[in-house]
Amino acid sequence: MDKPADPLVLDFVEWIAREPRPYSEVVATWRTSCPRLTIWEDAADASFVIREAVAGVGTVATVTNAGEQWLRAHRRKS
Repeated sequence: MDKPADPLVLDFVEWIAREPRPYSEVVATWRTSCPRLTIWEDAADASFVIREAVAGVGTVATVTNAGEQWLRAHRRKS
């Protein structure tokens, strides 16, 4: 049985899935002073998001294929 999706990770991956984001924007937007709130690490460790260098743009955060599949399985109904 699959464990339920972490709502914060789901929010984070959905936000990045809307459009590739500059990594600096990701860090600034999802910054926290709580060392226990490791949203980037949680999503990256699950292979849902990656950082990649894009020529002329810089480092960009994108959702992986595994992340897209996970979103399809866990996305909330609107």
